[in-house]
Amino acid sequence: MKEKIKKLLNNFLIGIFAVIPLVIVINILFFVKDLMADMVRFVYGYADNTIYTILFLTLSFVVLVSIGHKLAVEGRVWFLALIDTVIEKIPFLNTLYRVLKKVISMFSSQNQTVAKEVVYVEYPKDGVWVPAYVTNRFETKYVLFIPTSPNPTSGFTVVVDKSKVIKSKMNIEEASSFIVSIGVDYDKISELNNLP
Repeated sequence: MKEKIKKLLNNFLIGIFAVIPLVIVINILFFVKDLMADMVRFVYGYADNTIYTILFLTLSFVVLVSIGHKLAVEGRVWFLALIDTVIEKIPFLNTLYRVLKKVISMFSSQNQTVAKEVVYVEYPKDGVWVPAYVTNRFETKYVLFIPTSPNPTSGFTVVVDKSKVIKSKMNIEEASSFIVSIGVDYDKISELNNLP
C-alpha cells in the first residue's frame, strides 16, 4: 500500500512539472489579453468612439515599435533618457528603477552592456557545480547570479575569483532552460566531463 501511494505521488509530481510551462504561458497570455482589454475599455470609455479607440491602439503600436527600433539602432531614446533623469532624482524609487532596468537588460537581447556569459561555479560547497550568469566583472573578480530551479529569476548573488569559475558554452537561454527543466533540457554533456 505504501509503495502504491509513493508511486501515485511520484506520478502526480511528474504531471505537475509537465503542465507548469503550459500554465505559465497561458497565464502570461491571459495577462497580456487583460492588459490590452483594460486599455481598450479605458480609451473607449473615455472617447466613447470605436474609431478613436482603433486609432489610439494603432498609434500606440507604432510608437512602441519605433521606440524598440531606436533602442536597437541607437541604444537610447531622448524622452526615455529624460524620464530616467527625473526618476534618478526621486529617493528610493531611483534605486528600485535602476535595479529593475539592469535585471531586465540582463535577460533581454537589446542591451549588450551587461555581460551575457554563463559559467559553472562550485556552490554551495566544493564539488557541487551549478551554472551561473556573469553579471559584472571587477579585475579578477566575477559577480555571479546563481539561479535556483525551477525558477531562474530567484537565486543568489555572489562574488568569486576568476580562477573559481569554469566557462560554459551555454547562452542565457540555454542556461535558463536547463534551470527551468531541472536539468532535463541539457545538451552540453561534453562540458560535464570538463568539470573536476
